Amino acid sequence: MEKSMTPREERQEEAGKDGGTGLSPFFKEAFRLRPVNAETYSPLVLAYIGDAVYEVMIRTRVVNRGNMQVNKLHFRAASLVKAGTQARIARLLEPDLTPEESAVYHRGRNAKSANTARNATVIDYRMATGLEAVVGYLYLKERFDRLAELMSLGLRRIGEVKEDE
Repeated sequence: MEKSMTPREERQEEAGKDGGTGLSPFFKEAFRLRPVNAETYSPLVLAYIGDAVYEVMIRTRVVNRGNMQVNKLHFRAASLVKAGTQARIARLLEPDLTPEESAVYHRGRNAKSANTARNATVIDYRMATGLEAVVGYLYLKERFDRLAELMSLGLRRIGEVKEDE
């Protein structure tokens, strides 16, 4: 006799089919998160979550380099999360994006945002938004291996990660 699934188990099974929430099962349950379909989100929503994910990835890397004063950590992280650096990474990664990722990048880059570029050119700001959209997309699709691969490659290409690391 086949056991029926709980609503939570049904949500988790469904998330595995067409997308996820970007969080571990523990957080999914604790926050009562529903599966999401990343393809249906606007590029600016993808960039919104991607901005946060990218910043956490960068802060994690900076903290992992060693214990130091918080202002030094902030200065190092801020240099890597600013629009100019993100645009540079986007330029270097663009040839390596899959067609699906490239479409998300272009949608994010071309999206009209209510925000204006601060301390960045409009072109850099838009390219950074495109990169953040890709990060958000991969995060919501729970493609963490691909996300780590792309960000590691981008950081390596700007000289932030050494080849022997």
